Amino acid sequence: MRGPLTRLQRYYLYYTGSFLLFVLALAFFERQGMPPRWIGYAFLFFTITMYAAIGIASRTSDVSEYYIAGRRVPAFFNGMATGADWMSAASFMGLAGTLYLTGFQGLAYIIGWTGGFVLVALLLAPYLRRFGQYTIPDFLGARYGGNAIRLVAVAAAILASFVYVVAQIYGVGVITSRFVSLQFEIGVFVGLAGILVCSFLGGMRAVTWTQVAQYVILIVAYVAPVAILSYNVTGVAVPQLVYGKVLQEVTQLEERLFHTPAEQEVRQLFLERADTYAQKIMQLPDSLNHEREYLSNEINRLKASDAQMRDIVVLERQRRELPQDAEQARVRWEKEMFAAVERSQPPSHHAEAFPGETPEVQYSQKINFLALIFCLTVGTAALPHVLIRFYTTPTVRQARESVFWSLLFILILYITAPAYAVFAKFEVLKHLAEIPIAKLPGWVAAWTKVGLVSIEDINRDGILQLAELSLNPDVIVLATPEIAGMPYVISGLVAAGALAAALSTADGLLLTITSALSHDVYYRIMRPNASTQFRLVISKSLLLLVAVLAATVAAEKPGTILSMVAWAFSIAGSAFFPALVLGIFWNRATRTGALAGMLVGVLLTVYYIIRVEFDGIAWLGIHNLKMDPWFHVQSTSAGVFGIVAGFVTIILVSLITKPYPGAQQFLDGIRHGHEGGER
Repeated sequence: MRGPLTRLQRYYLYYTGSFLLFVLALAFFERQGMPPRWIGYAFLFFTITMYAAIGIASRTSDVSEYYIAGRRVPAFFNGMATGADWMSAASFMGLAGTLYLTGFQGLAYIIGWTGGFVLVALLLAPYLRRFGQYTIPDFLGARYGGNAIRLVAVAAAILASFVYVVAQIYGVGVITSRFVSLQFEIGVFVGLAGILVCSFLGGMRAVTWTQVAQYVILIVAYVAPVAILSYNVTGVAVPQLVYGKVLQEVTQLEERLFHTPAEQEVRQLFLERADTYAQKIMQLPDSLNHEREYLSNEINRLKASDAQMRDIVVLERQRRELPQDAEQARVRWEKEMFAAVERSQPPSHHAEAFPGETPEVQYSQKINFLALIFCLTVGTAALPHVLIRFYTTPTVRQARESVFWSLLFILILYITAPAYAVFAKFEVLKHLAEIPIAKLPGWVAAWTKVGLVSIEDINRDGILQLAELSLNPDVIVLATPEIAGMPYVISGLVAAGALAAALSTADGLLLTITSALSHDVYYRIMRPNASTQFRLVISKSLLLLVAVLAATVAAEKPGTILSMVAWAFSIAGSAFFPALVLGIFWNRATRTGALAGMLVGVLLTVYYIIRVEFDGIAWLGIHNLKMDPWFHVQSTSAGVFGIVAGFVTIILVSLITKPYPGAQQFLDGIRHGHEGGER
């Protein structure tokens, strides 16, 4: 093993050196006057070309290589690939942004995501590797017997992975639309091409070696800007060590800015706007008719008085944009009302834990903090695209070791994210708040065009108050180099890192979906005698189909990256974790119990997400879906109900049904037997 491992290390050292030289070259050309757009294109095409070259070089027609990389991936590199597979656009783009907006509350993501790998190492990875097949539905089908459990597992894997992959492709659209000035919808499909070149020809083999390369780029891109910012602010280039000092300065800035008369005035104006929307909603449909009539009268009055055409055009646009009916008005005005209420709320300090003003609000915050940690921890240990990575190692021992390496590589990013949030907030509070809106830096207008930043001078004083600035959490990491005034090459580097994070996870997710369909449904159930070549043709065809479908959904901007990812974790945890853990450690778990538990868990979770998060499903003609959360638990933690329900259902149903006859032999094999292979 030593020879190939040394050769791999040498290859990736050359690759890392080449990438760093490329960044330095772009920095030099920027100083010579290279336009920012050219820098964005250079990063986009260089990185995607490198990934494509690795994907093409790793092409294969061998089933074992395509699905599990031939079980020849050393623990160190499998850990690196798992880190890239894991650190999606949610971790790269969304985590620091969420910490920026929510402060202490955002730590739930770090605790939950890292804690999940402890469960993987202790409860799942060794047993999955000793089983030695290709997919999680394979494992459940062998443990419980029958095709029904396999089909339910396939459906759950597809649902969780599809929601997750939509979030990644959405992230790709955000990156390309900002840094290479492509329209968002076009950027989504450009990213799709990047995903396909990595996985189409070589499956897991190509995805693995591409993910190792992507990890190098994403971690350099994540750490470099905040290290530079840390050095500029504190004189120390290790932000993890000094951000506590900067956090004290952030707290002092918050104390000064949160209580100025102008800030108080702005928040009061937003509260009055929320009250206005509430009244309009209560008076529907008369309020909608009155607004349409008022705009028509104003337009006619201006036309009669020979007013400027610009004013007439503005009013005509407002009339055209009015809701078509009372139901549309209710949905839109409720959204505007809640946005105004959020801006009117007294701001919380970054370092303050559970800052609610009333015991009820504090209780809600604590419940959601703990529920989110639980869902993310369990969801991490149940994500199919992460678990199948432990099929790729040569031995059970290396499967355990690769969990260690995965956690180490992931930890580098996760201990940097809180520092990222603090330094970004310091820059915004010190250099953006209370400056004239006419003198705002160029990055504000650039990100406003993308739709992730909005400025509204509600008190018309020409000065930016904090409540008048709205930042989408997905913008913080991408915009930090511009916020701090760094060279544009650093912004391009961050975009390349975010792209690597999104593409690496999307590759793994798409492969999980197509493996479930081609291997577990087509090969295991429909055509067990299908040739190897035809199985791969089916898999690649499905890969293309699912990728296009995911890109189409992502183009509709269904939600923030982090919320979509949290839903995927809840779905995966409720579908797989109870059935996997009880299937390994409880001999009495039965096929009927597992089937019932998976269905109850995943259906309850999906039901809760839809009812709490969405007003309706327009394409189905369903309206008025929204319900109040149970026990104040938000939709991002919906899995807390599904996971518990899954465990209870499996236990109760198993106690009154008969176990699968081959279950004991299977359990002896994965607990004490030899490592498996194709059987």
